[in-house]
Amino acid sequence: MADPKGFMTTPRQDWPRRPVEERVGDWDEVYVPGALLPIISKQADRCMDCGIPFCHDACPLGNLIPEWNDLVSREDWRAAADRLHATNNFPEFTGRLCPAPCEAGCVLAINQPAVTIKNVECAIADRAWEDGFTPPRPPDRLSGRTVAVIGSGPTGLAAAQQLTRAGHTVAVYEKDDRIGGLMRYGIPEFKMEKHHLERRIEQMRAEGTKFRTSTAVGRDIGAAELRSRHDAIVIATGATAWRELPVAGRELTGIQQAMEYLPLANRVCEGDLETSPMSAAGKHVVIVGGGDTGADCLGTAVREGAASVTQLDIYAQPGAARDEDAEPWPTYPKIYRLSAAHEEARELETAPAADADARLFAASTLRFTGDADGHVRSLHLTEVDAGRRPLPGTGRELPADLVLLALGFSGPDRGDGLIDQLGLAMEPRGTITRDAGFATNVPGVFAAGDAARGQSLIVWAIAEGRAVAAAVDGYLTGSSRLPAPISPFDRPMTV
Repeated sequence: MADPKGFMTTPRQDWPRRPVEERVGDWDEVYVPGALLPIISKQADRCMDCGIPFCHDACPLGNLIPEWNDLVSREDWRAAADRLHATNNFPEFTGRLCPAPCEAGCVLAINQPAVTIKNVECAIADRAWEDGFTPPRPPDRLSGRTVAVIGSGPTGLAAAQQLTRAGHTVAVYEKDDRIGGLMRYGIPEFKMEKHHLERRIEQMRAEGTKFRTSTAVGRDIGAAELRSRHDAIVIATGATAWRELPVAGRELTGIQQAMEYLPLANRVCEGDLETSPMSAAGKHVVIVGGGDTGADCLGTAVREGAASVTQLDIYAQPGAARDEDAEPWPTYPKIYRLSAAHEEARELETAPAADADARLFAASTLRFTGDADGHVRSLHLTEVDAGRRPLPGTGRELPADLVLLALGFSGPDRGDGLIDQLGLAMEPRGTITRDAGFATNVPGVFAAGDAARGQSLIVWAIAEGRAVAAAVDGYLTGSSRLPAPISPFDRPMTV
């Protein structure tokens, strides 16, 4: 630690966001450009010499947080980038998209605001690219073994990069027309501009990874044929089977899944479309689901010019501070948080008039009603208690021209036939069965990420990609020097 009293003398300062009126007029990232680096060294100084860094355990990747905090505080950016990339292939992604369970585990967070670990990570990653500290790292020699990675989200990309660097010939198969999975078409541009993704893809190409887009394994190429071409297969297709809302009126038009809506807005940003055919412009929008995907829909609808936006969360509004009895440190607390999207909806008065927040907590959808043409016009809801039971006399009706369902995902989509063609065993909850070495019941076929773990965080996805790469490397060569940060049976301590 460069400053032993930094945590006592320096208050927490987060990366400032651009003014709401400015940022909702474009799709650029919400943060003030260039405002992070001037403050980040002093923020890194707040990292304590705590002795037992619980932030390590809170991070699935085992990031060496105190080490790179110290290096940033001394402005040794090259060494900081080396320590960060030793455990994380894509820190510019996690530095923008991860909810930072590491900060919940920060020892300073016991009685003070935690170190801005996520901001420090993002600053290191961006500085590393600016200063050329992230050159391609192709292998010295090839192993002669080939691996197919199915899916190009964070799990698939992390696995592919690790296996390529180990000397294997890796081909990534992606059903969409561009690489990136949910990072490409599920994460809005205002949360992560896609040039960060493109930069990593070009690095991976230079290292030797091959990419096959617009190729749905099981439909465009048979699973058996793919198995015959490669010595091993990694299934990293994610959990894309969305959950439904089985209530009266669901058949009305204008009720869409979040992952039908968000990709179209991203395609507008990519230049594929002039406007989204599901645009929220001028509409009363209701989002069912209180998680991050719902917040992404919220920010997107605001930028498209929605007349109003309401987000329904079935859980009660959490408190402003950690509940020490129910969620003691260092667990990840469920507290009231105001994301950039929620801030935008509140300040632009697109939230319900009686509420300061676009969210309605402890709210459950009862039914939808529509007009004579069969288009949704209203959503009927009720308040619920802690057991999700309706509270009498609390029913109300919201205008709704566009309803977006953001209820999460149950497991991998089986529509392409991949799982059935390979004959993979499945868990009752809809995920792929695997053993302690990430291996499925089919020899040479491995499963990682949300497809086998269930819907989770980007940091868990990257950790699983790195770990499955070590397992595949060991399968192909008899042993592996690749790091394996987690077991497939690890469960998050903090989320």
